Amino acid sequence: MVVIPQASNVMNNTSTNFSDNYEVKEELGKGAFSVVRRCVQKRTGMEFAAKIINTKKLSSRDFQKLEREARICRKLQHPNIGKVTGGELFEDIVAREFYSEADASHCIQQILESIAYCHLNNVVHRDLKPENLLLASKAKGAAVKLADFGLAIEVQGDTEAWFGFAGTPGYLSPEVLKKDPYGKPVDIWACGVILYILLVGYPPFWDEDQHRLYAQIKAGAYDYPSPEWDTVTPEAKNLIDNMLTVNPKKRITAEQALKVPWICNRERVASVIHRQDTVDCLKKFNARRKLKGAILTTMIATRNLSSRNLLNKKEAPPSTIKESSESSQTIDDQDSDKAGKTLSHENTVVRVDTTLKQQRKAAGISSNMGSPFPVQKQEIVRVTQQLLDAISCKDYESYSRLCDPSMTCFEPEALGNLIEGMDFHKFYFDNNSGTRGPKIHTTLLNPNVHLMGDEGACIAYIRLTQFIDKNGDARSRQAQETRVWHKRNGRGWVCVHVHRTGAPSSVTTADLL
Repeated sequence: MVVIPQASNVMNNTSTNFSDNYEVKEELGKGAFSVVRRCVQKRTGMEFAAKIINTKKLSSRDFQKLEREARICRKLQHPNIGKVTGGELFEDIVAREFYSEADASHCIQQILESIAYCHLNNVVHRDLKPENLLLASKAKGAAVKLADFGLAIEVQGDTEAWFGFAGTPGYLSPEVLKKDPYGKPVDIWACGVILYILLVGYPPFWDEDQHRLYAQIKAGAYDYPSPEWDTVTPEAKNLIDNMLTVNPKKRITAEQALKVPWICNRERVASVIHRQDTVDCLKKFNARRKLKGAILTTMIATRNLSSRNLLNKKEAPPSTIKESSESSQTIDDQDSDKAGKTLSHENTVVRVDTTLKQQRKAAGISSNMGSPFPVQKQEIVRVTQQLLDAISCKDYESYSRLCDPSMTCFEPEALGNLIEGMDFHKFYFDNNSGTRGPKIHTTLLNPNVHLMGDEGACIAYIRLTQFIDKNGDARSRQAQETRVWHKRNGRGWVCVHVHRTGAPSSVTTADLL
């Protein structure tokens, strides 16, 4: 990772312009104050990810954190850290034809090797989660890479201290939640959560209410429900237990975990039975966490009154804004004081209204996820399908009725820009060269709906588009989409934001809207 202050023309301690040494390519991602682009070193042809930061928006504390991240990235040179082009590990798993417990063992081994190396160099990552587990390339069997050291800290050996409240809710350790001194063991706890998910496709700790979620974590209250865990070997469960030990002093270390037979002798110990139920659950797990991420992206990108109204922040008391374990939101140590006030749950006890398994099933995260949507969720699926049908039929009148005039969008055709208004989409309706005949068919797959009060909802789904090309051949495309809906008086549900991933295409209107 090359870190470039946008307001500066220097790189490290030289006076050479960055553009003299690197050729900047396409955008890979963006945040509130930065954009990440692929770049190629002109002299060697090596590829890097360049994080270009608008320093005018940074505080002195932000500068310190930026310098710390850059220093740690320079310090860590390991086969399982950085240098990635293959996408997320969890997305790769669901695309595989075969996935077994032995494969999960191989994945966690590579994660542990990178963590062991970090800990050997007295670096604690603090934000291990699926989004930060990437692949070196798109080739089969590509190495797993650990990414994003934005919250990483440098420690003094095994000495523990309070470094602030930082991490992602479902992966936080008990000692962080209790605001006790902590150190390297926090990464091992997160590894335990990840391994649990790798084996069954859902997290060990889950609750829509963050208070109860944190109470579960602090108590180490998880289990191995039947039937999905019946086919997992005892050795795998034992490793999870050793990682999810509440007392950090008794928690297994990365080096010790790598010596466990389930990892170092997986060919003899780990099961090689294909785990289709795990793959199916992981697909839903991936969709939900991307849905949460899209909601946060919308909040950050728009920063306007409609977003605040959508989430009911003005009307609803703080206790009604809930966050689940599937959130991809990272809590920064800059928010530690705030977190201490709003997220402090030392006196919360675990509620035993139902078993953990029943809670998971009620929330739809067990392997038996076949229950129908509530009526309101069905309504969101219906209006989304109506909108897609309007696109397929090239019916701008119907399309515009379902969209807010100030709708915002992130999509490949916008080249990384946030677009507001309907003109951008109307252009494709007005200039599509195809006929108005039924040559396009769109199918909405795997919808995941998240309700935000009575007047807001977000849906994530796969959009499969079938069309006839100019040669008369049948073709298909698919994209991952997220739409945010808001219920307006007199208009019903209208789409206020859309986020789509996929390659830009000008083949059909349906591919562009």
